[in-house]
Amino acid sequence: MTKSEIRNVHARRVWDSRGRPTVEAEVHLADGSIGRAIAPAGASRGSNEAIDRRDQGKAFGGMGVAQAVKSVHEEIAPALRGLSAADQAAVDRRLIELDGTALKSRLGGNAVIAVSMAVAHAAAACAGEPLWRYLAAGRPVRLPMPIIQIFGGGAHAGRRIDLQDFLLVPIGATSFDEATAIAAEVYRAAGLLMEERGLLRGVADEGGWWPEFSSNEEALSEAVRAIEKAGFRPGENVSLAIDVAASQFGRKDRYKLTADKTELDTAGLVKRLAEWCVRYPIISVEDPVAEDDHDGMRAFTAAVGERVQVIGDDYLVTSAERVTKAAAAGACNAVLLKPNQIGTLTETLAASDAARRAGWRTIVSARSGKTEDFTIVHLATGWGADQLKVGSFARSERMAKWNEGIRIEEALGAAARFAGRDAVGGTGRRVAAE
Repeated sequence: MTKSEIRNVHARRVWDSRGRPTVEAEVHLADGSIGRAIAPAGASRGSNEAIDRRDQGKAFGGMGVAQAVKSVHEEIAPALRGLSAADQAAVDRRLIELDGTALKSRLGGNAVIAVSMAVAHAAAACAGEPLWRYLAAGRPVRLPMPIIQIFGGGAHAGRRIDLQDFLLVPIGATSFDEATAIAAEVYRAAGLLMEERGLLRGVADEGGWWPEFSSNEEALSEAVRAIEKAGFRPGENVSLAIDVAASQFGRKDRYKLTADKTELDTAGLVKRLAEWCVRYPIISVEDPVAEDDHDGMRAFTAAVGERVQVIGDDYLVTSAERVTKAAAAGACNAVLLKPNQIGTLTETLAASDAARRAGWRTIVSARSGKTEDFTIVHLATGWGADQLKVGSFARSERMAKWNEGIRIEEALGAAARFAGRDAVGGTGRRVAAE
């Protein structure tokens, strides 16, 4: 027996930021160490994501997790007892084999990822280290560049506008703490501007302002105005990123932009987004076309990829195999890493490693249905991710992550390193507010 031997795995139903049930797993080791983690849930989901196990009954609108919790107690716990939490790959391999489906649908992606993350926490506790340091395994540690939502759209805000996220990238910051301070000022300025114009509807799923904009492009011009109102220079201190989430409003070669009262083919959408990347200080674009539009992804990457980060989310679903194929095809130059999208930490790390081999950047991301769990901050820091995307600068489930990053940076003290603007790429262009 070793002190890191798994003695028991327990699960319970807890609640996410939408008030929906989710799974919390708790792993107990031989030496008394405990690890705990909570599964997130997404609103905008790729068709190849790991599938959460939901009860489908009348309770909680069919979103109950009693069956997923049962999976942990009756199947996962007996299968993991006796394994070493220090061997994450072996644990995750057992979980994958036990489930036996491509998308974790039998046991439930929510059950599997909660346990996988809890095992990592337990192993770190057994080693007497915070998770970020345990994952770094002696390698130099750096804090990722925050990417912070300012306006929510798409599935996160009642589809008032089509694009899902309009985000800030504080490229002028020299520390993680300074990056959050810049975000706070711009977020506040954006809220004031929207109030002045009577456009403020509320707060979206991930904490960004919920806009009453008349077009998608209006969100870009208002974001630029907010940067300037906060006293910063667009494209110099603060740049923009957008998550188009194009699968939510189109499929291969047909895209209906309701807010713009127009429908575009792939070439038209690629052209419009590329023009925005010239007109506005945009340095990162996520899922510019639908997950099945391979030609469109290659075309957009060819058009802007030398100066703009092109991220695959629904297109890549945190899959090492898909990353490798996309890199060979010239589609994307960065990957979004969502642990619950693929199902285990080992598979998430494999996607990160595949991206690095391709010369890509990596972005660890939260989901719209989130909790106080801040595992992803430790993953981003310990694995040396370039960026961290956890939503906006409001709502406690978001702020828990930003605050944890500040604590980690403080713990590192003089050894703290910050990814900075080089971790994102181009700086965008400065443009005047329209």
